[in-house]
Amino acid sequence: MTKIKMCGLSRMCDIEYANEIMPDYVGFVFAEKSKRYVSPEKAFELRKNLDDNIIPVGVFVNEPMDYIVRLVENEIIDMVQLHGAEDNDYIKKLGYLIDVPIMQAFVIKDEEDIKKAENSIADYILLDSGLGSGKTFDHSLININRPYFLAGGLTSENVREISDRLQPYAVDASSSLETDGFKDINKMRAFADAVRRKD
Repeated sequence: MTKIKMCGLSRMCDIEYANEIMPDYVGFVFAEKSKRYVSPEKAFELRKNLDDNIIPVGVFVNEPMDYIVRLVENEIIDMVQLHGAEDNDYIKKLGYLIDVPIMQAFVIKDEEDIKKAENSIADYILLDSGLGSGKTFDHSLININRPYFLAGGLTSENVREISDRLQPYAVDASSSLETDGFKDINKMRAFADAVRRKD
């Protein structure tokens, strides 16, 4: 079954929602310009209360490696998601320093972006329409021979059809799970139910 990632959790009640719904992954955003930013201290508190069966992912945009390493070593995150201009050289060096999976995100605008994603040495890749844009990209561009996370404009209304058609390894949502900028348990539940084919 397609795995589920819910990104941008920032409050203790978001963790409670996640513990009830049990997505496979949750994302903590460490990019300070994001409205969903959480500090390492806040993420530490959130992580302590997260169900052990849910993998906490740290989302980073062009951060120094030592910052990421510190969050991994402090067991705040169990997976790294790179959303900036990081290249294979950066990923290779980071991989020597940490012992958790690395995911590289790609904004997909044309076939060349798909080729770049396929050639990434990261453990996982994420295909997106843009950082938190809430819009889908042209899925007909996807011609890829490795598992991928799919993000961008996925909602409880469209995720079942899209996941059936594209068969991604995982689907990732953030803004579509919110009301007035905050996670909404009803929208989170509806999204998970759609992926899991619960009516």
